[in-house]
Amino acid sequence: MDSYYDSGYLAAIAGIVIFSIIIGLAGYVLGSLFYMKIFQKAGVQGAWRAWVPVYNVMIFFKLGDLSPWLVLYGIAGTALLGWIGVGYVFSVALAVLSAIAAWRVGLKLQKDAVWVILYVFLSIVWLGINAFDKSRWNPNIQPASWAGNGFLGDRTVWDGIPAQPSAAAPQAGYGAPQGYAPPAPQGYAPPAQPGYAPPAQPGYAPPAGPAAPATGAPVPPVPPTTPPAPPATPPAPPTAPPAAPPTTPPAPPAPPSDPTQPPA
Repeated sequence: MDSYYDSGYLAAIAGIVIFSIIIGLAGYVLGSLFYMKIFQKAGVQGAWRAWVPVYNVMIFFKLGDLSPWLVLYGIAGTALLGWIGVGYVFSVALAVLSAIAAWRVGLKLQKDAVWVILYVFLSIVWLGINAFDKSRWNPNIQPASWAGNGFLGDRTVWDGIPAQPSAAAPQAGYGAPQGYAPPAPQGYAPPAQPGYAPPAQPGYAPPAGPAAPATGAPVPPVPPTTPPAPPATPPAPPTAPPAAPPTTPPAPPAPPSDPTQPPA
């Protein structure tokens, strides 16, 4: 009887182990595939990098503006200090840092910060969505506050992996850090007055100006640009008007005398 129960117990344990191995292999394959697609969007050279355990997570941290060595610190702390009961602290810290890296990677994949909640509860679903959607990688996102310095900042440069703004010189473009420089003092310059140009009439073409004279030809006189000056002295008054005509008509001549009558 005991051997029967023992064999059943061992079969159950073996089934759980086999099932766990299958689930682990399936998760590894899916996670590596999703990492590979995200790395391709980010411009990482070499698809094999996504299939190397631990190394793919280090690249994910690097793309998320975090030092990739934090992954090794978290794994080593969990393994070495687990026997005294404080290894879980490193496990929790590694999970928090993974969420921060996912937040930064999501911003570069055109995702809002609220998407990190999905990564916290279902990281494999978050990776699958970002791997196969139509989002594009934008490396010019504003660098994180810890970029370039501190314990979290990424200062490593690896061949085949694009350097993030935190590990490279600032690039011009949206999201690049800009230092403030006060404007240089300049003298006052009044704004130029634009010349007035009448609007062109539809269908009307102004007459062409006279052509320039050929070399050696006489140059026509230039018309005066100012009117002539008025005379200095006023004109002389007019002469006296002619005499008025007589108001009474002249007397008619006397009739001729009768030749038959003697003179008086």
